[in-house]
Amino acid sequence: MKRRQKKAKDAPGMRGSRSRVKSSGKLRRKRNDTKIGTLQQIYHRTLGKDGLQLGTLLKRKHKRSLKRLVKPKKKSR
Repeated sequence: MKRRQKKAKDAPGMRGSRSRVKSSGKLRRKRNDTKIGTLQQIYHRTLGKDGLQLGTLLKRKHKRSLKRLVKPKKKSR
């Protein structure tokens, strides 16, 4: 029988369980072929049309990562 490895719990405030890069410990980037509908369920935000893929939406919005897409805008003074 194979033993299942337990995933480490994420830090408070982090959503979802994502694997980490072994060498650096940083979170792995989300795949570009992930459907936007799935991400909307995880982050509880409206990001775009459900049928789009993450890579397509990042290009259209001129964002480099999912974090920058989901992160709320800072209010200017």
